[in-house]
Amino acid sequence: MASASSSSPYRIGILTSGGDCPGLNAVIRGAVCAAVQRGWEVLGFSDGYEGLLSPVRYRPLTVENTDGITQLGGTILGTTNKGRFVAKVGLGQKAQIPAEIIGEAKETLEGLGIQALVCLGGDGSLTTSEQLFEAGIPTIGVPKTIDNDISATAMTFGFDSAVECVTEALDRLHTTARSHKRVMILEVMGRHAGWIALYGGLSGGADMILIPEIPFSYDKIAKEIRERVGDGYDTTMIVVAEGAMPKDGSVSVRGEAKGEVRLGGIGQQLAVEIERRTGRETRSMVLGHLQRGGAPTTVDRILGTRFGVGAVKLIEEKKFGYMVSYQNDEIGAVPISEAVGQIKKVPPAGQMVDAARAIGIVFGD
Repeated sequence: MASASSSSPYRIGILTSGGDCPGLNAVIRGAVCAAVQRGWEVLGFSDGYEGLLSPVRYRPLTVENTDGITQLGGTILGTTNKGRFVAKVGLGQKAQIPAEIIGEAKETLEGLGIQALVCLGGDGSLTTSEQLFEAGIPTIGVPKTIDNDISATAMTFGFDSAVECVTEALDRLHTTARSHKRVMILEVMGRHAGWIALYGGLSGGADMILIPEIPFSYDKIAKEIRERVGDGYDTTMIVVAEGAMPKDGSVSVRGEAKGEVRLGGIGQQLAVEIERRTGRETRSMVLGHLQRGGAPTTVDRILGTRFGVGAVKLIEEKKFGYMVSYQNDEIGAVPISEAVGQIKKVPPAGQMVDAARAIGIVFGD
């Protein structure tokens, strides 16, 4: 990309792409403050990568106009997981963004004197960032997903807030379950990885946790519920990830968009089978987008801020094509090419699953 004149201040762009989640604004605020400390200017593009295309949509971001956004959910810049930049069409699959689309984005950035672009997003959005970098646009990636399933970072912002939402929902469901002596099922997000279900279920006192990494047996679940009743437990709390599936079965699908299936319905499917096999009254609920909304937790505010600062540091070091990562309580970086396309799954024999089993939680296997 063309460099700005020596008399112009260093100018960077920032955008948020893909699904929203708590902590995005903390990243924006962290990046803006760190950039301004260096005397740089920051432009925020609206509605993800789409803001780079005609009609171009952006606004200056300053310390003053980003004051107070760290504690806000969502993103002040807006986002989208649709449009002309969709590069991820399914697990392990990548679509090439048309050259004319990338070319128009490049012209926009050059015309505005943008010398680096910070892209906040999940696996699909980072795949787009990688293609922009390969086309000569200096990009920095910041990992964002409530699923916590990006392999190159130990934790992503938004995950802790989602787990807190699951925990609160279970706290509330416990009381109604005891009142009616019911089996209660809470379906949570987690297409390919069960981190939200595992952490949320452990925190919220679930009796069973069903995740994509450990296929379950309906017979095993029914047997466990009957044994619990025999032991004097009138209620059973089950947390199930949307991508969980029975042995010799398949995931529950509710639709398809741009080549990627939309999961959902496993909770209700479970409820029907449990009632049929045990005779116990069973209710299910889908937590859905409540997991994406609301104010970020303290953990996500701090992690988001650190990621924003880390992105600016990578720009200063000219480590373009890299993604900010978090390992061993330190902020580092890995090439975006190494970060995308590798889903971090729950180890079925790992310590977290072992800890859950040790206190009697059943995984249906």
